[in-house]
Amino acid sequence: MIKTKEDYLYYLEADKIALGEKRKRPHLISIWEIDVIWKYQRLLRKVEYLHNTKKGLIKKIYYKFCQYRLFRLQLKTGFSIPINVFGPGLSIAHIGPILINGFAKVGNNCRLHPFVTIGIDGRSGKVAKVGNDVYLSNGCKLIGDVTIGDGIVIAAGAVVTKSFLEKDAVVGGIPAKVISYSGNMFPENRRGANIANKKN
Repeated sequence: MIKTKEDYLYYLEADKIALGEKRKRPHLISIWEIDVIWKYQRLLRKVEYLHNTKKGLIKKIYYKFCQYRLFRLQLKTGFSIPINVFGPGLSIAHIGPILINGFAKVGNNCRLHPFVTIGIDGRSGKVAKVGNDVYLSNGCKLIGDVTIGDGIVIAAGAVVTKSFLEKDAVVGGIPAKVISYSGNMFPENRRGANIANKKN
């Protein structure tokens, strides 16, 4: 969670590395997909920072303005990602619908593809906890009180309704099960949270 200006800058740097983005800021006119995604992630982190630290009238007004800008970008991209859910090193692969419950908790260096859903279980009212270096492939769904361990890959279209804790497992199918142990999908140079941490 972003609690200080230092945290905010660390999260930005980690996200930038995870995205493979070279520029500190996106182009002013976002014509490339990566520019739109980078603009969205920067604004998401700014809203998180302002929400967690807002004191004083000016900061509260600026928070509301940034919140409105984030909402506009959510409509444009299809992202529905609440604040304070993802750790540093978030990498959104492409523009497209992504639905994340606000009570979910996701660790560092998460790779997120379109049509991913992390949803609540209607009966228990509980939601997923996801570890570090997790790869959420296109269209996968995590439903209810499940825990996903570090380094796990959730395959495209998988529906996860139970916990998986085996490091570097590949989980797929409906309902999901372990289909292989082919290792983590993240190259070392894209693990933003780890690299940014070493710099500080």
